[in-house]
This record gives sequence, structure tokens and C-alpha cells, in this order.
Amino acid sequence: MAYAAAISLKSTIKQLINSPRVSIVPKSLEIIEYLCNHHIPVLQIVLRKLDENIHAANMKRVNALDRRIREAIHEFEDVLDSHVSGQFLSQKEDDQNPHPLLFFLDLHEIHHVIDEEEEDDDGICPSRIDFGESSEMVGLSELFSDVKARITREGSLPEHMTISLIGMAGIGPKYTLERVLSDILRQVKTTREVDDDKMIVLVGEEGKLAALKGLIIKGLEDCRYFVVLDDLWDIKLWYRELAELFIWRGDDSRVLLTTRIGDVASISADWGFNYRMRFMDNKESWDLFRRKVFGDQQESLPYELEKAGKKIAENCAGLPLTIVTVANIMSKVDKTTEYWTEVAGAQRHSVFLNAYDQMLKVLYPSYDYLPQHLKPSFLYMGVFPQNNENLLHLLDLWFAEEFVESGNFAYRSFEAILTRSLLLTTHTLHPSFWHMCNKEASKSKFFHALNTQLDVLTEGIKRQRRLCIQNNILFGIKDVCDSMTSISTVRSLLCTGPYHQYPVPVCLENFRLLRILHALTIRFYEFPIELLVKLVRLKYLALVCDENLPASISKLWNLEVLIVNRHLSIVKSSKNSSYMPMEIWDMKQLTDIQITGRNLQHPREGSVLQNLTTLLGVGPQSCIKDVFERIPNLLKLGIQIELAPGATHEPFCFFDHISHLHKLQLLKCVIVNPILQIKIPTHLPIFPSTLIDLTLSGLGYPWEDTSMISSLPNLKILKLHCYAFHGPKWQVHKNDFRQLEMLQIEDTDLVNWTVEDHQCLDKLKWLGIRHCYKLDEIPHAFGEELQTIEIVDCNHHAMASAKQLKKDLDGKYNCRRRPLDLTIHSTWDI
Repeated sequence: MAYAAAISLKSTIKQLINSPRVSIVPKSLEIIEYLCNHHIPVLQIVLRKLDENIHAANMKRVNALDRRIREAIHEFEDVLDSHVSGQFLSQKEDDQNPHPLLFFLDLHEIHHVIDEEEEDDDGICPSRIDFGESSEMVGLSELFSDVKARITREGSLPEHMTISLIGMAGIGPKYTLERVLSDILRQVKTTREVDDDKMIVLVGEEGKLAALKGLIIKGLEDCRYFVVLDDLWDIKLWYRELAELFIWRGDDSRVLLTTRIGDVASISADWGFNYRMRFMDNKESWDLFRRKVFGDQQESLPYELEKAGKKIAENCAGLPLTIVTVANIMSKVDKTTEYWTEVAGAQRHSVFLNAYDQMLKVLYPSYDYLPQHLKPSFLYMGVFPQNNENLLHLLDLWFAEEFVESGNFAYRSFEAILTRSLLLTTHTLHPSFWHMCNKEASKSKFFHALNTQLDVLTEGIKRQRRLCIQNNILFGIKDVCDSMTSISTVRSLLCTGPYHQYPVPVCLENFRLLRILHALTIRFYEFPIELLVKLVRLKYLALVCDENLPASISKLWNLEVLIVNRHLSIVKSSKNSSYMPMEIWDMKQLTDIQITGRNLQHPREGSVLQNLTTLLGVGPQSCIKDVFERIPNLLKLGIQIELAPGATHEPFCFFDHISHLHKLQLLKCVIVNPILQIKIPTHLPIFPSTLIDLTLSGLGYPWEDTSMISSLPNLKILKLHCYAFHGPKWQVHKNDFRQLEMLQIEDTDLVNWTVEDHQCLDKLKWLGIRHCYKLDEIPHAFGEELQTIEIVDCNHHAMASAKQLKKDLDGKYNCRRRPLDLTIHSTWDI
């Protein structure tokens, strides 16, 4: 992970250069500035260029080179960091005696190493494994019937068409694809017989590009053709070299390609259809698992054994490759209820770990072919538990680790990972990929995860850059703490295990190089004062503590992100609000403050937080003109209102001052304990025209007041939760919400929702309706842009309306876009 190591070193040097408390002799300053501003950016460019030339044949050599560069950077950074941390501590005792830095690193040799490396001739890792023979498709019949219909031109379809199947590694069984293709080819009119053994003509690297192009041109000349491109990776290869060969001749020709990368398929979307391969549901998973373990026998299984088997299949998370691999293992062991129940009860059971290891050759190409700048972000997803859906914390940490340059880049990186078919539909890692991320991260010294006491005793823990505590109880074991604190290279301590409300002795004092402490799953009864004594390099701090923060928090003068959640929240009146110390205004490096249920004090004269762009979780007492004017570059504001008994509409006065935030892009206002009978101001205020993302919850305004936000010129995301607006009728008028792309309505008494015409909500791509039990119908006035509808626990009329809307839109735009993605979930039908 040389790219991540370069990012880390650059961050270290920038911190030293910008620190007012470090004295650097002029010559050394010149050297490290040149290193930071020239050598490291050049190295990053060189590493990025590897993306253009990487392929299976030289993958091993590239990975070896990556390791050598990473180790060289880590070695230099450790020496530099250790010296500087000692200097910081000595400065705390004597600020008049700073020590100069006298270090030098020449990256010129590393640059030459890249040019001198030769290619290796390793074999190509297979992108699929053989699923075995089966006389019946499981879970894919409907999809492939539709694909088959489009290929054989059943119905009114374009004369030339490219059909793309996109999906995660292991989601498209090769045997199924071959069987369907064979069936299709037998229906195509041809003067030659179809030979199944010759369906796949080019395998591996036999055909170089020029020869391949010549073969295609010659073979397709004056022919009506059907071409299959299986497991296509390279966007440029498809777009610049191959796509143009399949010219439009009006002869009903077809191209079918399969890929893991959404961008490959999107290139041909204008003249074809894209299908996202879905994961199997629980029933389909069990059918496939049972068939692989027990064959075609139809005898009923003992109830408890079948129950355990269904849970094992469910734990495979819908990926056919995992189901088949686990089934192969389970078919060779005793089929006892006791053992199967044991396997079903533990997702980290050795059966699953063994299966994931067997799958690595199929999974690793998805990681190896990631662009250099995405690899750290993707691996980092493995620090959180499986099925973790807290995207905001993940993106915050990406930014803190400097994998991305801003919050916008964080979202773009996440979207890029998503389009490469690396995540489940819940936007989380599949267990097999989670296992791969943890394995690769430990091997590359990126992070090491601790689940058991044995994880601390392994050789892999030495010289790790990050420790990920996935079981917070480990802090209570003295030997574990002693082992952890002996690792002097740790820069990030990430506590991501299940929430632990009881105090554990978190050992922090020896992590002198620590920059990031993420501990939102551990409750601190008191603020850990040792942070202020030795962890002076800290720039990201996230913890849970009900106690007020000490004024000495300002000693963390490198701190950029401060997140403090509360374990308990008791509101007696607005007068007993909790406030941050006044010294928070002295922390000029702060870019992000998230302080649930706390407020900022009125600033001193002249106090300004120029770098602060995010302020979340504050109460209405913080939302005054004097505070907002001292944070002129604020982009994100989250207001949390906790109404005390007998509350009036006074908390809503904060709306009057939001207009002072001229750069605001995201606003979230939530009343956590709404009182719908409370008298509220007559109308919503005027929001800044810069708003892009707006979330309102519990406010109880009438639906007519949406007119105050419907004309915002940049609004793309609108979430209305828990009676943000109330009343039985909402009419969206002409030209309302012209830029809106995402709309979510949750928990409201809305009955009649109408849209005046197609000139409102015309750019909407995603619509979510949740827990709207009275809603009769979803408007049918949406246009071609609508891609996804999600309905959760609404009445049957709304569900039927959504189904009819899908039918209408698919029929209307059948030849121009992929089918509408409709998801309906109803707890009473389960």
C-alpha cells in the first residue's frame, strides 16, 4: 500500500511545516518542503501510472514493488515521527529550546526502481471457479429469460444492441451463462452447427490486441453477429478499441458483455441495456445450498438440520460463489444437527473462513485492479464490523486519514467503489470481501484487527500503522493492553466493536504517534486527561462522554476533527444546556465539530474559526448571529432540538439566523422528541440558496410551507422525517423541485399526494416512502430520470400504485433505459 504510505508521510511533513511549535533550521526546512511538494507528489503520479499498465502477467512484480516502496517510506516516517514526538514532549516542558530537524530522504532511487522492474510471466488468476453441473438454474431464470428475449429480438427492440451484465465477483455462475448462451445460439438461424466446445474462442492472452481487432473485423464482415465478451475489465480497451468494431449495420446484431465495473457497461448504455446481477434471496440461497450438499434427493430433512442449513445459507449473504464454496465444505463433514447449528451460529466459524480463503483468487482481482487512490479507502472499510451501515463515520475517517481531499471527494470515492461491484445493496462489504480486506490490510501493515486475545500474539501485529479493536472487552485484559502499547508505530486506534457501556481501561498514554482515536463504541465516564498530556499529535478525536469537556482541550493544538457523543440525555429545561469550553474558539485547526446535545458559547471578541466547515449536533442556543458570523466558511450544519416539558415555539427562532451562512450546502434540523400539538411559527424561513442537501424531522409545518424550499436552485437531496410536514394533502406545483434528485418521506399522516405536471420533480432519480400508512397513491407524473423506488411498510394502495408506476415507466421507456428498480418491504407480509 505504497500510495497510502505516501499520503501518511506527506501528512506528517505538512503537520511539521505548519506547526507554530516546531523549530526547523532553514536548510532542513528547504529539504522537507521540497520532499513534500515535489518528491511525494511525483511518486504518487508514478504509482497512479501503474494503473494504466497493470495486468495479470505483471501483477506479482507490481505488488512486490509496492511493498518495497511502502517499507522504505514507513521506515523514514517512523524515524522522523519518533524524533518529533520527543521534541513535542520536551517543548511542553521548555518551549524556549526547540530542536532542529536534520533528516533527508532521496526518493529519486525509488523512482528509478519503477522504471527498471521487468515483467513477470505468472499465470492469470481465474476470475471464476467452476460451480459444477446442474440441470436447473437457481435464482436467475427470470433475468436470463429477459436477456434471452432481448438477444433474440422478441418484441420491439433496437436493431443493434449491447447487453451488459454487471455484478460482483462470484455472482454470475459460469455454467449458467454457458447453458443460456448455448440455448440462444441453437435458436439463431445459421448454416453451421453449433459446437459447445468452440463457443469460447479466445482464452488468456493468445490474441494480442492488433490480432484480436483484425480477427473481429474479418470475422464480422458482412455478417449478422452475436458476440460475447466475458469478464471485461478495461474501460479504455472497450471504449477506444473494441466498441467501434461492432458497427451499426441495421442487421439485428447483438453484443453481450459481462463485467464487474459499472463504467464499462455505462459506455454502451445509450445503445443497449444494462442488467445489475442481483444477489440471491434466502429461499434461493437455501435451494442452491441444499442442491449442492444433498444433490437432487427430494427427501425431507430433519427440522433442526434444515433450520441450521437455512441459516448457514443465509450467512452467505446471497453470493452464489460463497454458497457453493460453503456447500462443498459442508458436503464433506458429518451432517449432524449439533455441528450444523454450531456453524450456523457463528459467521466467523472456520467453515466460512475456509470458504473465504478458497475464494481469494476470484476476489483479489477486484482489489488488485482498483486505482491506486481507491485501494486505501476500500481496505479501510474492513475496520468496521460486517453489515456496518454508518457511512458518515467511514467518510469522516477517510478524510482524516487524507485518503480523500474533501467531503465531496469522499462521496466520489465511495461511488467509484460502488460502481465496481464491491459492495452489497446495503452499501456494506460482503463477508468474503470483509475477510479479504482484513487479511490484506494486516499483510500490508495497513491495519491489524483484534477480535481475540490470540490476535495480539501474532507476528502480524508488529509495526502496524493502525490497530482496529473489534472487541472492546480486550482493553480489560492487561496482557493485551501491554502488547498493544508496545507497538510504537501505531498512528490510528480504531475501536469499532459492539457498543460497550461499562468502563474499560483504554490504554492510550504510550501511543505517542497517535493521530486518530475513534472510540464511539466505548463509554468514557470521565474525559481521558492523558490525551492532553502525551497525545499532542492527535488530529481526530471521537469518543462518548457525558461529562463536560475540560478547558485544557485546547492543548490538542493539532486537532482538526472533534466528535463527542453522549451516552445519556436528560432534558429538564433549555436553561440547563451543556456548553463546550470557551477555549474551543482558540483551536484554529478545527474543521469538523460534532457535539451531540452540546452548544458553543458566545465567542470572545475577535475569535474566528476560519477552517470550520462542519458543525453537527448543536442545540438551538448555538444558532445565533454572533456564532454564525464567526464561522464564515461553514458548509454543513446539524441542529438537534430536545424539547423540555412545557416547551414553546422559542427553539424555532434559530431559523432566523441561518441566512447568515452564505456558503451552507447541508442542513439537518431534527426535533428528537417532537410535540406535534406545539404552536409553531406561521411559515418556514428563507433558506440559503446554496443548499444542496436538506433534512427536516419533527417540525410539524403544514405541507403548504414546502413552497419555501421547492424553489431552492441547488437542492438535490430532501429528506422529510417524523412529521417534518403534516396534514392530509400535498400538492407539488409546476416548476417545483426542478433540481431534486433524491426524495425520502418517512412517518407522516399524508393521504393525498399530487404532482401538477412533468415539469416538477423531473430530475428525480431516487424516491423512498417509509411508514406512510395513510398514503393512498404515489403520483405517476415522474419522468425518465427515475431509477429507484423504495417502499417500506406503507398500505397496500401505495404498494399497488408503486407497482403500476413501474409498469408504466418500463413500458414507456423500455428501449431507452434499464427497468425501474422497485423494492417493496412489508413487515406484516414476512
